[in-house]
Amino acid sequence: MPVITIARQFGAGGRTLGLRIAKELQYRFLDDVVIAEVAKKARVTQKTVQAMEREAGGMISRFISAAFSRDYIERITGAERGYLDEKIYVDMLASVIPDLAAADNVVLLGRGGQYFLKDDPGAWHFLLVADMDARIEFMQQFYNLSDASARQEVLNGEKRRAALYRRIGKQDYDNPGMYHMVLNMSRISLDQALHQICMLVTGKPATMTETVEKS
Repeated sequence: MPVITIARQFGAGGRTLGLRIAKELQYRFLDDVVIAEVAKKARVTQKTVQAMEREAGGMISRFISAAFSRDYIERITGAERGYLDEKIYVDMLASVIPDLAAADNVVLLGRGGQYFLKDDPGAWHFLLVADMDARIEFMQQFYNLSDASARQEVLNGEKRRAALYRRIGKQDYDNPGMYHMVLNMSRISLDQALHQICMLVTGKPATMTETVEKS
C-alpha cells in the first residue's frame, strides 16, 4: 500500500505538513500510533517510549544499554514486565513500522522510516529542511520562546535525531539521494510543499489549501 515517509530537520514543519498530507489524501497519520505499538510489543508504557525518544543518546540510556543485557534486565524486572533501551527501541521500530505500513495507506513522521521502508516499492520518501534562523524563528513564534530557548530546542531536537540515526547505524539521513524529493521550507510554503508531494505521489494537485503554522 502507498506510504509516505517524512524526515525533517527539527522545526522545519514536518508534523504540520504530514497531518495535512494525511488529511488531503485520506491516509492514516502515524505518530502516536507508532509509540503505542512499540509500547505494546516491548511490554512497557507509552510514557516509557516517549521518555526514550526524548532522552535518546543520553548518558544514562547509553550506560544501561551497554552495561546490562536484556536477559538480565528481564530477570530482575520479571518476564511479564517489559524493558526498553535504545537498541530494543530501534529493534521495535524495525518490526512495527513495516507492519503498520503494510496494513494501510499511511504518512509516517520521522523515526527512520526511510530506512525501514527503503525496499518497499510503494514508499515515497521526503526530507524537509530549513535554515537554522528560520527554524529558530518558528520555535520563537509557535512556542513563545526566547531566542536562546528556541535555539536550544532546535539543537536538542537535532541531537535526538542524530542519536536515533546513529543507533540505526546510518549517517546519510540528510543525503538528497535518500529521498524522492527534498523540500526547502525556508523557500516554499506549506501549501506549495503539499501540492508538490501530492502531485508526485498521486499525479494530482492538492485540493485543500490553508494558512497554518509550521511545526
